[in-house]
Amino acid sequence: MDTKHIKIEDYNYPLPEERIAKFPISQRDHSKLLIYKKGEISHDVFYHLTDYLPSDALLVFNNTRVIQARMHFRKTTGALIEVFLLEPALPADYEQNFQSKGSCSWYCIIGNLKKWKEGDLQRVFNIHGKEITLTVRRKEMHQTSHKVDFEWNDSNVSFAEIIDAVGELPIPPYLNRNTEESDKVTYQTVYSKIKGSVAAPTAGLHFTQEVLDAIDQKGIIREEITLHVGAGTFKPVKSKEIEGHTMHTEFFSVKKSTIENLIHHHAEAIAVGTTSVRTLESLYFIGCKLASQPDCTAEMLHVDQWEPYDTQYQLSPVDALQHIVDYLERNHLSVLQADTQIIIAPGYEYKIVKKLITNFHQPQSTLLLLVSAFVKGDWRKIYDYALSNDFRFLSYGDSSLLIP
Repeated sequence: MDTKHIKIEDYNYPLPEERIAKFPISQRDHSKLLIYKKGEISHDVFYHLTDYLPSDALLVFNNTRVIQARMHFRKTTGALIEVFLLEPALPADYEQNFQSKGSCSWYCIIGNLKKWKEGDLQRVFNIHGKEITLTVRRKEMHQTSHKVDFEWNDSNVSFAEIIDAVGELPIPPYLNRNTEESDKVTYQTVYSKIKGSVAAPTAGLHFTQEVLDAIDQKGIIREEITLHVGAGTFKPVKSKEIEGHTMHTEFFSVKKSTIENLIHHHAEAIAVGTTSVRTLESLYFIGCKLASQPDCTAEMLHVDQWEPYDTQYQLSPVDALQHIVDYLERNHLSVLQADTQIIIAPGYEYKIVKKLITNFHQPQSTLLLLVSAFVKGDWRKIYDYALSNDFRFLSYGDSSLLIP
């Protein structure tokens, strides 16, 4: 299959507005679970998930945490400007940026940009009973975003505290509603830890502590990776063929111990969500790069969009992962930090992910392409079943366990 010439219109399906879940159900793990196993489809409730997983499996979660990335400022003219945080610019490291005192910079999307041609924006608010003045200054363009400088007048206050005080949690645009206080809890996974995403890894929203306990009791091993989900996850494919679509780049990190555990499990894993898929599959290409360039610099640890299709690597997944471990040991590192622009679409051969837990995705989206590649083109059968059996769709909707 010539992946680049896939026509996105072939991945369309009718999604009535009433099938998009605007809010989650009251008990996360009572959502519906579609089970697709080698062409056969059935359904159950999510809290029975472990009935369908082998006891020696390795389950990989994305522990990223959604930040309150949407900030609003009003100009003296009355115009409302939205500053949407995408990724840190200075410091470029997420954790260091959130700990910044007094100033920092981010790459941002600006809403109502035409009304902010010049000058600074300011907002005054209270933290711990002290009045804080936040000043925002727009700098140069960076690809499709703007670099924005933030300054505030209290060197004891961190940027994490700033966005917690004035930021708004960015729920998906297709929910067509304002963020509510309840979203601060329901739009985070129960195991979220590392701040940095502007969208939740939504397959994880179904897990409760009870389900995690059941996973542990069955002897299934849990590992966590971190991939910060960018706003590009909602970017529609506007080109007729996917070759014309530019994938967004996402930062990820994986502990050396997690990679060693993957090797121990013969480089086979069950991914919770498409972000875990993108990370795990990207590891293979990072490992192959390190095999041919052992002295590869940190800046070179990147997977290009079309790399899986343009470059024929011969390494086994286990060997590729071992090259990453060797690299980390040579450089006295306990964590691999890299980024990926990978597009997974029909024609892609999965290297590490053997089972996938995922929600139901938008028509004509790159996430639907990823699912189609995983089930060897059988996606329409799965989606027809979900539509005819009252499954709820998208971020707050139901989920599926896919076993090709």
